[in-house]
Amino acid sequence: MTTTVHRRHLTLEVQSTDRYLELPFEVDGAESIEVTLTYDTGATVVDLGCQDPHRWRGWSGGARSRFVIGPTEATPGYLPGELPDGRWAVVLGLHRIPADGVDVTVTVTIPASAGVEPGPPDPAPPTGPRGSGRRLPAPAGLTWFAGDFHAHTVHSDGDQSIAELAARATARGLDFLAVTDHNTTSHHPHLPAVGAAYDLALLPGQEVTTHRGHANAFGDIGFVDFRRPAHTWVTEVADRGGLLSLNHPIETDCAWLHPLPELPPALELWHIGWFRDLRATGAWALWQLWRQDAVLLGGSDFHNASLGYPPGTPTTWVAAEDRSPEAILAAAAAGRTAITRFPGPGEPALLRLGADLVAFEADGTVLVDIEGRRRTVLGDRQTFAAGAGPGGAGQGPYRLEAADGTLLAISP
Repeated sequence: MTTTVHRRHLTLEVQSTDRYLELPFEVDGAESIEVTLTYDTGATVVDLGCQDPHRWRGWSGGARSRFVIGPTEATPGYLPGELPDGRWAVVLGLHRIPADGVDVTVTVTIPASAGVEPGPPDPAPPTGPRGSGRRLPAPAGLTWFAGDFHAHTVHSDGDQSIAELAARATARGLDFLAVTDHNTTSHHPHLPAVGAAYDLALLPGQEVTTHRGHANAFGDIGFVDFRRPAHTWVTEVADRGGLLSLNHPIETDCAWLHPLPELPPALELWHIGWFRDLRATGAWALWQLWRQDAVLLGGSDFHNASLGYPPGTPTTWVAAEDRSPEAILAAAAAGRTAITRFPGPGEPALLRLGADLVAFEADGTVLVDIEGRRRTVLGDRQTFAAGAGPGGAGQGPYRLEAADGTLLAISP
């Protein structure tokens, strides 16, 4: 057994010049690798990750202080597989450092002193109706599928296994769910089997996460390096055939602050944070400055049940040819989305059907265009001409509100 120990005193000055600190260690014929991180966590958050000589091996952010990587298994958030000889590095993200600094110790043990902790048993697949069973009015050949484009598991800072998350999404009535763990793709290989077991389309995603903003990269496109300038994410994801969305751009301590010469094609306009006040108008102010052809997405940012809401809060609907992950992502990229508070029957929805808007199960709600013009919805289903003058719906994106201004639904 060999042990490598790094001790550092981290300060704000270190953080300002090297936010991602690499601590090297050598691997030569290793059977497994164990890394532990210790520091006083009272006022400090130090993120934890790892790279081998050739590729990124994983990230757990501030959620873990120990990980193990071996040929056939690894701590969630990290990639198992061959352990190539050469110089590896523990990567520390200096997320929150106190004014007087903090002492950290990183210990690398080869081989690992213990294996990967076993996960919980998979829950039984729930049964019940799905959002697609509502048969929302859709263009010919398409179906509106209910889902969520933002959720986390134990592969980053969530407390649910992929199976536990899938069970919650199925019980909620979702047809699909994007799993978007922070700065890792370690969950991607597990998604097809879990999705099949729970009859749920699980979309591969990753939340590219920095202290100046987060973005979801959707698709099985490989790791997107969060340490590179944010403008490179836009081109890299597009070049690899994925879809990039800026997340919660006006949300408290994780709003979008990176300057971008080119905005990505999608925007998480309705994040769970909007539920704190569904009459708030900050997102609409942001929209006035945004690219007008952006794909509109919603995300629950689900991490754990203790937060008091399930996946699908809000619910993003996608009009797709079928429920496969590939079809859902292709339809989203084409802009065929709508967002409601929840997926269930009776929840007002606003849907784009070609040149028309259909307000569904929305009697007595108010249709509002981007310029604030308001029209009362009469009946459980009413059609409006999108983009028309005073007699139509005005200019989009559009929303349904209650009489008191509470947000109910959004459509492009």
